[in-house]
Amino acid sequence: MNDPSKKDELAAAVAGLAESDLDKASRARMLGRLVGGLRERGVKGLYAPRKALGWIVDAVSDLAPHIPVRTLATLREHYPGLDGDELAQRLIRNASRATGGVGALGGGIASVEWAAPPALLSTPVLLATETVAVVAVELKLIGELHEIYGPAITGSTTQKAMALLQGWAGRRGVNPLVPGGAMATVLGTATRKQLRDSILKRFGRNLTSLGPFLTGAAIASYLNQRQTRKLGEEVARDLRQRHAIPAPALPPAVQDAAN
Repeated sequence: MNDPSKKDELAAAVAGLAESDLDKASRARMLGRLVGGLRERGVKGLYAPRKALGWIVDAVSDLAPHIPVRTLATLREHYPGLDGDELAQRLIRNASRATGGVGALGGGIASVEWAAPPALLSTPVLLATETVAVVAVELKLIGELHEIYGPAITGSTTQKAMALLQGWAGRRGVNPLVPGGAMATVLGTATRKQLRDSILKRFGRNLTSLGPFLTGAAIASYLNQRQTRKLGEEVARDLRQRHAIPAPALPPAVQDAAN
């Protein structure tokens, strides 16, 4: 994936999928662009259960350096009047809607037919790509939550990608005490296993899109939204605690329900 145009295509596809207000056809086009961007990895491994998970992990790792994380200044421009917790909650809401939208496609192979060769449109390929798309949106969310609460993720493109993967697998903010050069070692041991386990769960949830027409898609959409929201809340809470930022007060009705 050394061709700059392909890198730009992947980044544009991820940015598009992360938009919460896309209609189904537009989201399908973005998913098709992601399929096309990842096709050079080959798809034969996706037909062997033991190899499929490794393919997805490698695809996520390849895509991570191209995740388009917006700076705090850019986020404030896109969401005028929002900052801090309010801005974080808006991003979490948008990301959960976006991954819900990916799940709602329900394996809509015909809708991306124009965007990828027929050989790439089998169910295993599309389900794997949906999983990669969901993880990519969540990686983007984690990077932007760090922009809001700090510290922003810095370093080389590879170091940033490793940090995002570490945060996603651990469901918490990136540890600023781990030197950038050590990220690859961390990911190569315990975190890589954690990454595989987490991706396996995500892939399993995407299998629900194989359910009966509409029912399967609805369940997949709901599960994606719930899990993305939960992930975003956990990372935001971790970052707030590190900086001793109090969580936003809940309305009395919500507090009573929680108690």
